[in-house]
Amino acid sequence: MARTVSILGSTGSIGRQALEVCAHLGLRVTALAAHHSVQLLEEQARRFHPAQVAVVDRTAAADLKIRLADTSIRVQAGEEALIEAACCETADTVLNAVVGIAGLLPTVAAIEAGKDIALANKETLVAGGHLVMPMAARHEVRMLPVDSEHSAIFQCLQGHTDAAAIERILLTASGGPFFGRTRAELAAVTPAMALRHPTWQMGAKITIDSSTLMNKGLELIEARWLIDVRPDQIEIVVNRESILHSAVAFVDGAVIAQLGLPDMKLPIQYALTWPDRLPMDGGRLSLAQLGTLSFARPDEETFRCLPLCREAIRRGGGYPCVANGANEEAVALFLAGKLRYLEIAERIEEAMARWPDEPVDTVEAVLAADAFARRVVRAARA
Repeated sequence: MARTVSILGSTGSIGRQALEVCAHLGLRVTALAAHHSVQLLEEQARRFHPAQVAVVDRTAAADLKIRLADTSIRVQAGEEALIEAACCETADTVLNAVVGIAGLLPTVAAIEAGKDIALANKETLVAGGHLVMPMAARHEVRMLPVDSEHSAIFQCLQGHTDAAAIERILLTASGGPFFGRTRAELAAVTPAMALRHPTWQMGAKITIDSSTLMNKGLELIEARWLIDVRPDQIEIVVNRESILHSAVAFVDGAVIAQLGLPDMKLPIQYALTWPDRLPMDGGRLSLAQLGTLSFARPDEETFRCLPLCREAIRRGGGYPCVANGANEEAVALFLAGKLRYLEIAERIEEAMARWPDEPVDTVEAVLAADAFARRVVRAARA
């Protein structure tokens, strides 16, 4: 195994851990991309010596170019630079850890360039799965999941290629920081409260999504495309310990599950080494020491984002994209102190109600649906 990797979103939580995995495995990193974190990007570039670094923010890119003037590393600016990093000629695998809908175009570009995709950007499939998965099949590109839950499902399915053998996907959730709370108790939730996840250390947007269960709704939609199952075959189960990362129930009654400590390096490494398993540093799960695991159903009456996502994928078309775009905009407003916590779900529901159900059969149409949802949320805020 001698993969060369381009990492998009290298300064985020997943990107930083992916670089540690690459260092551990001795994988060559040929391109890095991020939005604006100049100091960290400089440190990463000097450590991994990529051929190119893309910085979406042009002012930050100019700064980084000066900082790396003593190297041969090419620094590029703007969204087009992100696309170029996704198509890096010397990379065979692109790890997409960009946050939000911004990850869609780089994924499409990488697929068209024939790169395997280690996918940590769930919005790619939520908003455009109906376009992206057929495109990957046409270009014979492998879509390798990095989300811990989808990686778990992928691992459980190794050796089971017959879709007819799958009865249910058991997609697990931690329940977030507000598991067991009522809507009345959630009314006064602040960003600081929602950012305190009990198990995982993640970026701000995904942490808020985890607290509202929107993240699980997005993962439900992602699983529908990635595993190619019907939405009604996907069951959400809360495992507060975050030890059982997901499972597959088969038609003969067997259930195969993937367990492990809550460590994102494992799914990152598996995406970069599949079909091989290689030694990894870190702790090891002791079932005897753990003692017990608990399971529960999610409270979909309190956490409305999850059933809204289920309804979006049931309707299909542009509805998942609209739900995702509305959520991104609403979460940004919530983090800025301009929207109340419970209003996040309300804005998603309103955007879905207003969506005219137009065809979404091109990438441009996907982006237009996303823009529509954001306008609805901003208008409601005004």
